[in-house]
Amino acid sequence: MGNEERDADRAHWSRVADQWIAWARAPGHDAFWAYRDALLAFVGPGTGAALDVGCGEGRVARALTALGYRVTAADPVERFVAAAAAADSADAYAVAPAAALPFAPASFDLAMAYNVLMDVQDVPAALAGIRRVLRPDGALFVSIVHPFADRGQFADSRPDAPFVLQGSYFGRQRFEGTEARNGLSMDFAGWSLPLEDYMAALEQAGFAVVALREPRPDIRARPDLARWNRMPMFLWLKARPLP
Repeated sequence: MGNEERDADRAHWSRVADQWIAWARAPGHDAFWAYRDALLAFVGPGTGAALDVGCGEGRVARALTALGYRVTAADPVERFVAAAAAADSADAYAVAPAAALPFAPASFDLAMAYNVLMDVQDVPAALAGIRRVLRPDGALFVSIVHPFADRGQFADSRPDAPFVLQGSYFGRQRFEGTEARNGLSMDFAGWSLPLEDYMAALEQAGFAVVALREPRPDIRARPDLARWNRMPMFLWLKARPLP
């Protein structure tokens, strides 16, 4: 991928950084909060060195800290790193993309790429960058919007509304759109890839997937997410570096 494409994605997130900080920090506002407890259970507690790649405003870094890890938060958008630091989200911070992480090889026991690979032009390069800084016995956790969920939408607002595939599941596609909820709005943009492309990128970077989850939301606080008990909104992976 060319620098122009990479710079365009960084420019988008720099432009909407304040939008995202407000969106992500509103208590219980977006889907993250309905999946947070399940994510923490999937990762599990630990005391090692963890890297939050594409940390945004820091909420996943804070979750990893709560699990006991010593966390470094990294993001290519300076505004996000500053916001994460202001919220005391981690133990250390870096302004850097996944493909050019400023850390020595084998520095981390755990890496988290939470909903960041959808914003990355060159997924194999990002994963190779993460692989370089992981210890041989380390683990990478990946969350992405489920590739199938990305390619369609529910026909209407009914809980039992059919899910309609739009176009083809296959191929790399750009997505852009604005969501509004509770007086906040967020301009999203990124890339949708089929599952095979993510698996190929992990394989190319030297990872083997050892666990997969298609989590269901906790709908006690978000009953509007009940439809996502019928099909998965997110896909979570745990991968280990190959020898």
